Formats: sequence, C-alpha cells, structure tokens
Amino acid sequence: MDDFETGETMPSLSMGRTAGTCGALPFLIRRDGTWLYRGSPIRRKTMVCLFASTLRRDAQGGYRLQTPVERGTIEVEDAPFVATHLEWHGCGRGQVLSFRTNVDQVICAGPDHPIRCAWDVPCEGCGTGPVPYLHVRDGDGALPIEARIARPVYYELAALAVEGNCRGVPCLGVWSQHAFFPCPSCRMRPAHDGHQPA
Repeated sequence: MDDFETGETMPSLSMGRTAGTCGALPFLIRRDGTWLYRGSPIRRKTMVCLFASTLRRDAQGGYRLQTPVERGTIEVEDAPFVATHLEWHGCGRGQVLSFRTNVDQVICAGPDHPIRCAWDVPCEGCGTGPVPYLHVRDGDGALPIEARIARPVYYELAALAVEGNCRGVPCLGVWSQHAFFPCPSCRMRPAHDGHQPA
C-alpha cells in the first residue's frame, strides 16, 4: 500500500507517461472533505492540496484529476471541498465574505463566486435540511466545482443575515461584494406597519 505518511510512493498521474486517460483512479473524496486513496485517508495536507489543484469537473458533473499529460476520474460523495472558516469586513452591500477551504484556498463570495442553496426549503434541526455551497471555480460546463459550507460557518452566516429579497420573495440573507445570497434556514417575520424589506 502506498505510504502517504512518508511520501515514499505516490499514486499515479505520473508526469513521465504519454498523454492519455487512465480511467477510474482509486480516489474518493468524502462528504467531510477527507481524501481517500484505496480506502485509506491521505493524511499529508500538502499532498491533498497538490491533488486538489488538479481537480476538474466535466459537463455531466463528474470529477477527474488532470495533469498536462494524464487524467483519470475519481469519486466524490458531495462537494470536493469544505469551507471551514469565515472572515468578513465592511457592511451592507459592500460587505465582503471571505471563506477558507480545507485545502487553504481563500474564496470571496460575490458575483463570480456565488453561494448556492435551496433557501425556501425548511431546515429541520439544521441537520438534514438544505446545505449551502460556495462556487470555488468553473467546471468544463455549467456545473462548477464547489465547497460545501460547514455547519459552524453557516451559523456565522446566519448571524450576519439581513432583510432582502430573492426572486421577489422577502427573505433573510447575506451581502458580499454587492451580491445578495439568501439563507435557507432564516425566516422573515411578517412585516408590520407597511414595512417592506429592502
């Protein structure tokens, strides 16, 4: 078995082979962001980050690792990355939300990196309800490569929520770089005295 602790051996995607497709590679990315190789966790973060930098998504939604000379498909349970930390500065529409992923990428939510979630579906107990995702980078087609926003980070987002609208429906959500993103588990209270959300 390949030793990811010592780094003495590495999985394929070697740089010395003729360009081509390897078929299915023995990688699995778990829902919690853990990378497995042949069923064993890859514990060296630098190696995980290296593989993550070669990750691509095809137009049908499948994932692959791709170098200039070689590529192969891998299995992903949910999203390949997890947004584990949140920092923000500014306020109102000009607020900027910066997320750090489990592979140390920093992504600022905004028009180019939207937060996606089924905001109008109830989140019962916040355990099995809708899950928010952050656009990390484009895929080959319409489907992007995303990071699932971890539940503690989502609680921080909910604490920043303000009144707004989504498709004409009043809701609570967050602003980042002049884009508004609804929060699925936040619910508007009925407006009083003719007040309408902005």
